[in-house]
Amino acid sequence: MSILDMLQQSGGIETMARELGINESVAQAGAAALLPSILGGFKKTTQAQPGGLEGLGGLLGQLGGGGLLDSVLAPQPTPVNQGNEILGQIFGSKEVSRTVAAGAEQQTGISGDLLKKMLPIVAMMVAGYMAKQGSGDSGNGGGLGGLIGGLLGGGSSASSGGLGGLASLLDMDGDGNPLDDIIGMAGKLTR
Repeated sequence: MSILDMLQQSGGIETMARELGINESVAQAGAAALLPSILGGFKKTTQAQPGGLEGLGGLLGQLGGGGLLDSVLAPQPTPVNQGNEILGQIFGSKEVSRTVAAGAEQQTGISGDLLKKMLPIVAMMVAGYMAKQGSGDSGNGGGLGGLIGGLLGGGSSASSGGLGGLASLLDMDGDGNPLDDIIGMAGKLTR
């Protein structure tokens, strides 16, 4: 099952659509276009953490853990400032977030302004979901590693930490860092 299916089943896509006043199919298309970049940001963040996946688990906890998904699903408006905090951690700058939204706009035809509103909500759903799934693991972060690998379709244990699927999905130039490719797209879009 893909992470998009999981977000759909959890009610996250439906909640986001209702909150933004859009059709659920538009919300799903937007989330599908934003997910690869968000997951790429988490992969890069994992690689940058001193403890790798354990460090990511700690970071997810600091950012709100499983409560992030609950915040999106709650009947109250989603506290998007938490989502923006996650985006700051995984992308490093608002410029990358804008680029991700612009890339998704080209891919889907959905307005960039709407995608910018979706981005923090989708990031919260993904972070909350990963935190909930990863918290069942004790010790070495293997649960979270397997989860990230599985979510990205790269769950083979031969790949580095189970993250191979994401790397190949996002890493256009094969250097092991998908974010530089996303930033490269930013340069092309702003020219």
